[in-house]
Amino acid sequence: MGFSDMTASLKRLISGENNPRYTAIPASNSVTDGGNVQIQSSGSRWLPQNRRLLRVLGALVFVTLVVHLGVVLWRITNCKVTGNCQEEDHTQLWGQYSPFYPVPSDFDRDVPAQCEVTFAQVLSRHGSRDPTVHKSAAYRELLAQIQETVEDYAQGYEFIRDHKYTLGADQLTAYGRREMKVSGTAFYRRYRALAASSEPFVRVSGQQRVIDSGLEWMDGFLEAKQADGHEVPGAERADWEGRIVVVPEEEGTNNTLSHGLCSEFEEGPFSRLGGEAQTEWRDVFMPPVAARVNAHLPGANLTHSELVYLMDLCPFSTVADPDLTLSPFCGLFTLDEWRDYDYYQTVGKYYAYNEGNPLGPTQGVGFVNELVARLTGRPVQDRTSTNETLVGDEETFPLGRALYADFSHDNDMMGIYGALGLYGEEATGGPLPKAERLSALEAGGFASRWTVPFGARMYVEKMRCGMIRGGEDEDEELVRILVNDRVVPLAGCGADRLGRCRLSAFVDSLEFARNGGRWDECWI
Repeated sequence: MGFSDMTASLKRLISGENNPRYTAIPASNSVTDGGNVQIQSSGSRWLPQNRRLLRVLGALVFVTLVVHLGVVLWRITNCKVTGNCQEEDHTQLWGQYSPFYPVPSDFDRDVPAQCEVTFAQVLSRHGSRDPTVHKSAAYRELLAQIQETVEDYAQGYEFIRDHKYTLGADQLTAYGRREMKVSGTAFYRRYRALAASSEPFVRVSGQQRVIDSGLEWMDGFLEAKQADGHEVPGAERADWEGRIVVVPEEEGTNNTLSHGLCSEFEEGPFSRLGGEAQTEWRDVFMPPVAARVNAHLPGANLTHSELVYLMDLCPFSTVADPDLTLSPFCGLFTLDEWRDYDYYQTVGKYYAYNEGNPLGPTQGVGFVNELVARLTGRPVQDRTSTNETLVGDEETFPLGRALYADFSHDNDMMGIYGALGLYGEEATGGPLPKAERLSALEAGGFASRWTVPFGARMYVEKMRCGMIRGGEDEDEELVRILVNDRVVPLAGCGADRLGRCRLSAFVDSLEFARNGGRWDECWI
């Protein structure tokens, strides 16, 4: 029984409602007789009994409040220690396949009082999608294998017998489209003072789901602006979509929003680090899962890798539903197993594209140098993955704009986070372990579900906050970064108590990116 239910029960008990043993105490000790109010003496027969009853009930209320307070405090403590602040929500335990949700922040995510935002850049992942072509084929084959070999399905597994695989491949789902439209609305509302007189410069990487995400996002932005009472000439998609810059993802094309040029990273030994880390952790947590599931699907004999695919069907089937209805595949696994699965995805991202891969952060250097150019109003200085044709043209890479929006993929955002130094070893406490699970908080905020869920968004803000004492330029602007609404304190640039750095110090701290990272090791 919940606390509110218990309170309601106590109220009914006091009032005598639905309780034949007690009658409600009349108000003012009055009764009616044919519509005439008569005052009755309370007498001495019921008062002692009533007082004892009230004392008992009062004690029960007190005990209930104490217990309830204890539970609340335990949950708060558990949240701070484990990072599982909403443990009951499956949708937040699926790594990069989690739909977007705001991440808890130790810092106030609102724009500080007395500060004015002068620049805002969003880097966004595409919205929720179907599986990739390769994965979709593998999931279909797995289900066919189970249905061919299993005759006796345990309770809770029966739905698999007649399940028809209907997922598509690579494209945004209906929920993913709505997710991106909501994201555009959120960006407008956060930066409405700038947006009132500015339109974002929008750039997308060339896969269709990324292009569609940028279009949906812009729809949400413009609709919110119109709803705010602003005139938006040419607000129809046909009027403005031609102004979006599409950076091709063709092989050999320089693209800061999609990796693929660094051959040592793509094909050399470093390309295997993410998969190797996942295998190590998978072989730790999966054996008891395999024993249980295979016992409930006799004859299937699913391997550890096949069981990961079975778990994948939960998030993909869920985000395929326009209302995000939880798939029955989700109930085949416990919440703790979903935490293990989430960490499986996290170590994969860390060792494939982030700090755990010697060449991971280098893949994000090109975008970071473009960001520096936008923040400072100076031309791009980069010899890594930037497209010189595009960044050298004011039409395709304008400077001096107040709002920018770029759309990319989760793996590329991981490299960019690394190039920015957002989740270095100072934050994570060292390389992520492969044989034990860390919560998002224990890993300094680094978890794939916190950093690159579907629709993930990194905001880079530049703000002017009046006089800042103690520096050569007391009016210098400040920079801060939010990842999925979580303020990520900037490292290496003297961040203040709100996680912000002076613009010049922030740019200086990006020496790794400004020097090209380890790009010279890409063709050893």
